[in-house]
Amino acid sequence: MNKVTVRDLAEKFHWKVVVGEQEAFNRPVKVADTNRPGLELAGYFPDSMTKRLVIIGEKESKYIEEEMDQVSQRRAFEFLTSDETPAIVVCHEQSVPESLIDIAQRKNFPVFTTKVNTSQAIINVTNYLDEQLAESMIIHGELMRIFGVGVLITGRSGMGKSEIALELVKKGHQIIADDRVDCYHIHNGLIGRCPELLQGYMEMRGIGVIDVTRMYGVSSFSPQAQIRLHLVLEPFKDSVQYDRVGIEEKEYTEIFGVKILKQRIPVSSGRPMSTIIETAVTNYLLMQNGIDSAKEFEQRVISQIEKNKEEEDDA
Repeated sequence: MNKVTVRDLAEKFHWKVVVGEQEAFNRPVKVADTNRPGLELAGYFPDSMTKRLVIIGEKESKYIEEEMDQVSQRRAFEFLTSDETPAIVVCHEQSVPESLIDIAQRKNFPVFTTKVNTSQAIINVTNYLDEQLAESMIIHGELMRIFGVGVLITGRSGMGKSEIALELVKKGHQIIADDRVDCYHIHNGLIGRCPELLQGYMEMRGIGVIDVTRMYGVSSFSPQAQIRLHLVLEPFKDSVQYDRVGIEEKEYTEIFGVKILKQRIPVSSGRPMSTIIETAVTNYLLMQNGIDSAKEFEQRVISQIEKNKEEEDDA
């Protein structure tokens, strides 16, 4: 999780400073949400909102101007400028109440204005904070974009993951991350990225580090992808029962509460792994479109059995 300050937001969205010295802009923003203070302006002060960035829109500004006296304003603004609250942003370039300016100056509390309308300001801030404050973890493996699908490929060291990824790149697919995948929980999905230092590079045993973008073109690399399929490479064992038809109960990998379809793929000498992975991704895309080859095959077998039984009864 990255650290976000009021200064970061103000610079990102070009807010105009009304009140606040440099020290005030170092206030941390810890919650990826905003607060439109309708209840607070009406005199109700819920503690749960104090850590959110306060957005004052056109409706709130009119309510303050037309319905609130000085005592009510000062009581509300004293609460809204607490130590836990990052800042206040007034949208639509509405005028900032003098009582708010007075209290903010006394507390060195940051107050800004913006030309952007209220709903757009909220969307901009929440989307940005959602990404910057997202939960994250590091996963050992490869992340590829194959036929437009973000595919996480994992397996124990020495399984040939990097070599398989390179074969897929040569076939026109994109590499996102080699060996280390930074996984973020953003907008209810899982986004995989490569650390900036490693972007576009792969490590090949016996050769060393290679620059994929220079060898195979800039289109061979993508900075991020939503992880939608997890392929686990395992050494082939005769004693293990592998999924051969596809009608068995599906397995899922759960990361940050998000479930991703998981498939175990046995690796052995001579198996064309890049082609097998392409097939797994194509089959996944068919299932997403309501086409399940395994179930269709099962239904065909059942129909044939019933047909054979009817022929036996007739005989």
